[in-house]
Amino acid sequence: MAIASFIGKRLASMVALLLVISFLVFSLLSLSPGSAIAVLVGTRPSTPELIASLEAQHHLNDSFLAQYWHWMVDAVRLDFGRSTRSGAPVTGIIADHLPVSIQLAVYAVVLVLVIGVPSGMLAAYYRDKWVDRGISLSSVVGMSAPGFAVGILMIFVFGLTLGMFPVYGAGSGFYDRLVHLTLPAISLGIALTALLTRQTRAGALNVLRQDFMTFAKARGLSPTRIFFRYALRNSALPVVTAAGLMLIVALSGAVLIETVFSIPGVGSLMVQSVTEKDLPVVQGLTVCLAAFVIVVNLAVDVITLVVDPRMRYAGKG
Repeated sequence: MAIASFIGKRLASMVALLLVISFLVFSLLSLSPGSAIAVLVGTRPSTPELIASLEAQHHLNDSFLAQYWHWMVDAVRLDFGRSTRSGAPVTGIIADHLPVSIQLAVYAVVLVLVIGVPSGMLAAYYRDKWVDRGISLSSVVGMSAPGFAVGILMIFVFGLTLGMFPVYGAGSGFYDRLVHLTLPAISLGIALTALLTRQTRAGALNVLRQDFMTFAKARGLSPTRIFFRYALRNSALPVVTAAGLMLIVALSGAVLIETVFSIPGVGSLMVQSVTEKDLPVVQGLTVCLAAFVIVVNLAVDVITLVVDPRMRYAGKG
């Protein structure tokens, strides 16, 4: 299967999936308790001029499908309306909060890959020895630790007691932001690191049992070359898949971490919007996060085809 053909088919399915998601998200307006006008007015003073403007903007006098069509056309142009709380454009609000969350998610995933992959490979290479037992025990502890509890512990130890890192906010500038996001990224990445370590270990153990590994040792190749050239490369497929899923989890699951560290990201924005019933912001965030998940899954599948030639040969039949 050619990569271009695969991407074309996946893009078509992505469009169909986004249409379904957008329809479900738009239905939130009609399913929410109370009238649509009351939801859209929000905390703003209810005046006849505002009601008339909202009715015209959202086509509330049209049928449900006509309203959805107008909303979808605006959403394609990245126009999700205005916030019922502040009156600011939803796109601008999301654009102000999304970069911080993406940076936090990428930082956490980088830490996960840097620590989790070598740890899993070492645990597989020294199977049933003290290295393997120590790494396996640490991964079990890491998977059992809730992210928000780890964040509070990080704040107390490294922020308040040792004073090594700031404990709230996202900072400004590259270095300042890197320092501010270190503790949140560690808190977010501990459980993911433990999970990736276990998955890498399982994949590496499967590779180490293969005949080509025995043949490489019989040829007298150095352990370093066998480890990096054969074991690590052939264990990359589950790692690539897990890395994409972890990026999704890190972005969508950072709600508690952003709340603990007072980071103005999409997680805290979603909590605030749901609490204040700011439905246009909730709709815009949901569609944007759904599109992000779909794009990351597509990227993972394409990287899988590039990394593992067997997937391309299997697709060709």
